[in-house]
Amino acid sequence: MGYGISLSDDQWDELDRIRFSAGSAEVFRNCLIILMSHSSDTIESIAGRLGCCTDTVKRVRRLYRQGGATALRPIKPPGRPGRATPEYLAQMRLAVQANPMNLGYGFSVWSAKRLAEHLAKITRIRLSDDQLRKLLHQHGYSVQRPKHTLKGKRDEIEYNKSKKKLARLKKTR
Repeated sequence: MGYGISLSDDQWDELDRIRFSAGSAEVFRNCLIILMSHSSDTIESIAGRLGCCTDTVKRVRRLYRQGGATALRPIKPPGRPGRATPEYLAQMRLAVQANPMNLGYGFSVWSAKRLAEHLAKITRIRLSDDQLRKLLHQHGYSVQRPKHTLKGKRDEIEYNKSKKKLARLKKTR
């Protein structure tokens, strides 16, 4: 079964404040576990009413006893470190601000895929298009899909000659 938790009025009020200002369901649930523990509900009863397992109730109660109300907020695990090194980020900023044609490419607008390929060639760090998009957003860049046109690929002099010839042909009909 397990013994309950005795709360002072100030502790109760603090948990109530945290519970209703919590931005996550997990913090809300954790506060409820402690409040329900104060009213001498059993671990099994609390778990059943909140739809969690008894191990969760035991863990939250232990956390509260050790660290108080601040321990009820989950600590995000660090996770795997990102592969984008400071050098990669510096190269990304340089490339984004450069015209790809000036870097020897046959296009004038970066796509996430093209930029990822370029950066992989320079830094030898390969990120997926999605990872690169997220990284660009984190650093304040907006990502848009480029429109592919033939403008810039055509011979403008020949284009204008053909356009005039077409206009003359239309008039002769």
